[in-house]
Parts: sequence; C-alpha cells; structure tokens
Amino acid sequence: MAYSQFKTIASVKMAFDLTVVEGKRFLPELDDITPSAILAGYLQESLPIVATSGSEKARSEGIIYPVLLEVRRYLDRHVSLFSGEDFNVDETVGLNGQCDFLITRSTEVLEIEAPAIIVVEAKKTDLKTGFGPCIAEMVAAQRFNQDQGNEIATIYGSISNGIQWQFLSLTESMVTIDLAVYALPPVEQILASLVWMAS
Repeated sequence: MAYSQFKTIASVKMAFDLTVVEGKRFLPELDDITPSAILAGYLQESLPIVATSGSEKARSEGIIYPVLLEVRRYLDRHVSLFSGEDFNVDETVGLNGQCDFLITRSTEVLEIEAPAIIVVEAKKTDLKTGFGPCIAEMVAAQRFNQDQGNEIATIYGSISNGIQWQFLSLTESMVTIDLAVYALPPVEQILASLVWMAS
C-alpha cells in the first residue's frame, strides 16, 4: 500500500471522501518572476536534452528540481525542498511511500517538518496518471500538518513532466484541479505560481 496505489482520481476520492472541482483557476493573476542567471543557464543546457528524453528521472533532475530550487532561492531559503523522501503518514490507509518532491514552510533540511505546503508529482509524459498519487500525497500533507499541530488552510500540488505543469489545491475535503496545462518554457509563470503557493 502506497501513494502509487491511487491510480485514478476516483480511487482517491472514494478513499478519503473528497469532493473534486475541475476547471477552476485558483491562482490569481501573477507577475512573472525572472529566473536567476543560474536557472536560466541551466535550463538552456538541459531543456534540449531533457525535452526529447523519455526518462522520468531525466525530467525530474533536469527541469523540475532546478525550478523548485529556484523557488527556495527566491524565498531566501525560508522553505525547504525534499526530493524522493519517504513520507509515511498513515500506512493503514495507504498514505505512505515516497513523494517525488515536497516543499515545507520550514527551514529544516534534515527531516520533513510541518507545515508541508506543496507536493510535486513527476511523470514521464502523461500528466493524467499523476492525479491520484498527487492528491493522496496532498491528503497526507494535510494530515501530517494536523498531527504536528501546524495546520494550514490549503495544500497545493502539481503534476509535471518538466515541460508541462498542472496545479491542484486541497482545502478541507475539497480538491480543486486547474485543467489548464502550463508550458515551460517560458519558466517565468511557473516560478510565479510556485512562489505564490509557497508563500
């Protein structure tokens, strides 16, 4: 039993009694964030290679992780980023396993500290296959924060293959899925969205 068992939105809805709203944009209109020279240079090198790769690992390491590091840098390291960490919250209901990426609103980097605010599920190509696991990880983050006495109103999620990004939010038992697919490049709006969620 793990996050990956939730293959569909229906399976995670049923397991955790969630209501799902599709199509609603929950992000406000945001000003672009210009990437640092470090990220811009890195993406210039990595995008041509990674964009043609069928490897989820290449996409995770070559695009997603550098973008999330930039979010941390932009927020002056007041958030922490975890990659491939075990996030075992409640094994009895399948809220266990590894999160591809997890951002916390804590400066602790040795272990995951509440509040967890954003989970990012990396996919090879088809984003749709990431919704079930991503929502399960968001529920886990919500419960983790409650258990740690550091509850926040909304947990955010993203599913990405590096080139395409989709965003979700979880407030109480309501999951909102923005059906728009945001492209990278350009990176400016992706950065703005992630920074807004982390803030």
